[in-house]
Amino acid sequence: MKYNNFGYGLCAGLFACSFYSCSSIYMPNVPSAPMFTEAGEVYVSGNINTKANVSANLGVAVTDHVAVIANGSYVDNRSNIKDYAQKMGEAGIGYYTRFGRKNNRVFEVYGGYGLGNTSVVDKRSSTMGQAVVETKDMDFDKVFVQVNFSSEKKDALKLFGNRHDIDYGTIIRLSNMRMKNFAIDGLPAEKEDNMLIEPVFYTRMGLGKGWKLQYTNGMVFGFKSNTYLKAGYPLFTLGVLYKFGGK
Repeated sequence: MKYNNFGYGLCAGLFACSFYSCSSIYMPNVPSAPMFTEAGEVYVSGNINTKANVSANLGVAVTDHVAVIANGSYVDNRSNIKDYAQKMGEAGIGYYTRFGRKNNRVFEVYGGYGLGNTSVVDKRSSTMGQAVVETKDMDFDKVFVQVNFSSEKKDALKLFGNRHDIDYGTIIRLSNMRMKNFAIDGLPAEKEDNMLIEPVFYTRMGLGKGWKLQYTNGMVFGFKSNTYLKAGYPLFTLGVLYKFGGK
């Protein structure tokens, strides 16, 4: 699990660095990593982080090597200095296969399209209470390609007298994002686009009968130094997944 530990360290460093720059108007969701074995399997997962970013994933293995996925996320985070809300949905199709000496490694590649909208209200304290400083509203779309590398270890962890399977892996996602509409304080503003790289590292612990507990961490890198649509918002989530079906 050395490369996964490296991923945790990398993301922790990037998380610290992110405090030195303004946050992006875009918040990433948790990508799908079904780790399918055969046709007929169904994968469902839900994840949440401290910013109330709720992500849901669905995947179906259509054949022994072809699968379809759908992702959705919802954020509604309010504080004394900022209100942030975002809705996003994605769909894609891809290829999966298993390999390795014990056939316990999984390679997946998916491509797809997504739509979403974001609303940000910046606030400050005043004698009359919280005053609105600026509002930003964005409609966006994205075309994404992602590659997943995963590994399974049977009975790898002993906890409370029981042994649990452990899965771990890496997702590398490339997203071409574009603002379809953008307004500041209700007035049309210059639209931005960006190519984003989203590396995500995850670890799963088997709970029995298809259920697994999942922890993910990741970051966003942007090719362009934009003002609003840029890198930011590290991804740290906890979730649960359930996989069932098959031949």
